Amino acid sequence: MRMLHGPTPGPVDDDDLADAYPWPDTTERPYVRAMMVSTLDGAAAGDDGLSGSVSGGADRAVLRAVRRFADVVLVGGGTMKAEGYGPLRARDEDAARREQQGQAKAPVLAVVSGSLALPLGEGSFADSDVTPIVFTTEKADPTKVDDARKRVQVVQLPGERVDAATVIDQLHRKGLGRIVCEGGPGLLNQVTDAGLLDEADITVSPMLVGTEKTPDTPMLKDPTKFELQHVLTAEEFLMLRYTKADPSKQQGDDQ
Repeated sequence: MRMLHGPTPGPVDDDDLADAYPWPDTTERPYVRAMMVSTLDGAAAGDDGLSGSVSGGADRAVLRAVRRFADVVLVGGGTMKAEGYGPLRARDEDAARREQQGQAKAPVLAVVSGSLALPLGEGSFADSDVTPIVFTTEKADPTKVDDARKRVQVVQLPGERVDAATVIDQLHRKGLGRIVCEGGPGLLNQVTDAGLLDEADITVSPMLVGTEKTPDTPMLKDPTKFELQHVLTAEEFLMLRYTKADPSKQQGDDQ
C-alpha cells in the first residue's frame, strides 16, 4: 500500500496504516468515523446486495487498521447479519497501547436493532472478547429482551425506533468515544443528519456493477462538507480519508 497524497507519501506498513487514521481525545465529545465503499459507478453493494462483493484486501486492511484503536464498532443489525460479522478479538501487538490509553482489550461490538432478530448465540456475539451491546427500543418484545440480556448488554431507548444520536450519546457516557460506524446506509444517514459524523473513510472500488442493489437514503437536512486528508492506493483501490470541514473556515471562504 502507498500513500499518494497526505502527510507522509510513500509505502505504508501495518503500523503506519493505523497511525494514518488517528483518534483525537474524546473526553469532551465522541469522535465518529464512517467506513464506506463505493464502486466507480456509485454502487455500495454488488449483485448479492453485500458490500463485501465490491470490497477487497486493501479495503479490509484499512478496516482492520481503523478498528485497532477504536472503542466501539457500531453497526445496524441487518447489516451485521447480512455481511456475516465475526467476533471482535484482542490483538497481542495492540495490548500495551490500548491499556495505556485506558481502553478495553478489544473494541466493543454495538448493534442497533429494534426487532432483536439477532444471532445472539453465534460468533460475533458469543465469541467477541468484550461483551457486545445491543441498543433496542422500550417497545421491544420483553421475551426477546430477557433472552438477549443473558448474552449481551441490552440498552432500551424510548420511542418507536432507535435514535442514532441517543446511541452515540449513550456510548460516550460509557467511556466509548472512539466510534467506528460501519452502516448500514440508514444508520449512517441518521448519524450524518444529526451532525455527528466527524470523518468519512471511503474506499473507491475499481468496479462497475450497477446500482440496483444499493439502497436509497433520505436527503440530509443540510449538506455536510468534508476536507480530504489523504489518499492511499493498493490493488487498484483508492482509500480516501475525509474529515468534517470547520464551519468557521467555510464561512470565511464564502465571504
